[in-house]
Amino acid sequence: MRQVEFDGKGNRIRWTEIPGEGPARVYLHGLGSMSAVYHAHIVARPELTGRRSLLMDLPGHGTSDRPEHFGYTLEEHADAVAAALDRAAIAGAELTGHSMGGAVAIVLAHRRPDLVGRLVLAEANLDACPPPTAGSSGIAAHDEEEFVAGGYARVLEAVGPLWAATMRLADPRALHRSAAGLRRGSDPVMRTILEGLPIERVYLQGEESGALDGRERLEAAGVRVVTVPGAGHNIMFDNPEAFAAAVAGQY
Repeated sequence: MRQVEFDGKGNRIRWTEIPGEGPARVYLHGLGSMSAVYHAHIVARPELTGRRSLLMDLPGHGTSDRPEHFGYTLEEHADAVAAALDRAAIAGAELTGHSMGGAVAIVLAHRRPDLVGRLVLAEANLDACPPPTAGSSGIAAHDEEEFVAGGYARVLEAVGPLWAATMRLADPRALHRSAAGLRRGSDPVMRTILEGLPIERVYLQGEESGALDGRERLEAAGVRVVTVPGAGHNIMFDNPEAFAAAVAGQY
């Protein structure tokens, strides 16, 4: 495990690093998750071994610190990841981001284009104000103090054992602020940034999640959109073969 300070106050973002050749692959998890749980089995697949790989835990999640003063906006998450990549002396990385992690990856590519050479996005949030059924909307619908006091426990009961297993490791205040930041979106919004990025971009949409809004516009902007059969939101669990193939550039 590696670490670096990200906020000027001694708090550290942490990641598990697997040595190998470059360019490095960096994996970013979604809201209330942690990277090793969602991506370690992908990194270990034969088509992906031999490459330097970083399994990054965003601030407030997993093994990373969870400062109370931090805002946990998409921009702040992206800057924390940038601090990690700078410490690791990485440029032109291949970023794989799931859900909120995909939104963070897009914002990072906009703010620090030197750090990102390719994006693989698994059902990344592209727009502000997700639908009410989205987990982030449900969390952000609470007042922050009410969520910390009792809403967090109710959400853990409602999300099911798989998501709760990692969500209970996230700081409640960090979780709420991350959800609120995701609901607010970035400026420019993530979809607009993605359409304009001059790098290879792959977007994975689970077949069971339904059609991707604005697919034609994304494809017209050069984004390769792939519908993954037999998969819902957690594509890396539902169809790990397809997920790994996309990361490896074979899909």
